[in-house]
Amino acid sequence: MITSTSNQHMKQLRELISKSRARKKAGCFVAEGLRMVSETPADRIEELYVSQSFMKSAGNLKDLPLYLGSAQIVEDRIFRAVSDTMNPQGILAVVRMEEHSASDIISARSPLVLMLENIQDPGNLGTMIRTAEGAGAAGIILSRETADIYNPKTVRSSMGSLYRMKIAYADDICAAEEQLKAAGIEVYAATLEGSVPYTSPDYRKPCAFLIGNEGSGLTSGAVAAAGRRVRIPMAGKLESLNAASAAAVLLYEAARQRQLPGA
Repeated sequence: MITSTSNQHMKQLRELISKSRARKKAGCFVAEGLRMVSETPADRIEELYVSQSFMKSAGNLKDLPLYLGSAQIVEDRIFRAVSDTMNPQGILAVVRMEEHSASDIISARSPLVLMLENIQDPGNLGTMIRTAEGAGAAGIILSRETADIYNPKTVRSSMGSLYRMKIAYADDICAAEEQLKAAGIEVYAATLEGSVPYTSPDYRKPCAFLIGNEGSGLTSGAVAAAGRRVRIPMAGKLESLNAASAAAVLLYEAARQRQLPGA
């Protein structure tokens, strides 16, 4: 049993939880909580940790993808000390990252793509990953300045969609837009200037939606590279929606036009 925060494994966990650089160096991230660990593909789990209390709760065991005999047991107070949540459930896993490229996403049949430029809030990012899966998107392309998809808050907010969506970072978001357009994918920038109502275009063809930073929106270069512009009309004194809400509106309009299964 691990009984000290000085334990090397516990130190590594804290690094992986708190530092993006440590995650990138290790090629791993931390998934915490019963649901997230249960949804993690078993072949991507590198290490599994459970608290004393969790180990005694036999009812939890049937939901796990990995035999608990391989789990390392951690004293409750130590588990609470390394956990990223206020009320830890007593289980977390170190998970191997999965890499994708824009080409992986573009190659899908009639792809619907979400492009994100400089999104900063990890919770927003996780919500958009979850929404993209629900709307049937082929994948998500992110600017390098966008939040880390493996931030613990992003991982939790994605509710498991992180494992099922193809997500790629682009060194140059404008170049990525040009790559999509060259592949016959229409890129629509969500912006007010020079735009048409979001319900006007035909999204049944291959298309991508470009959403910008929560505070400053899209950069002028990204908007110019897109070519097409759409807006979400609003009543009252609002200027814009939350970035995650805007992504949901646009993606589900495309899903509606494409007749999402079950709709």
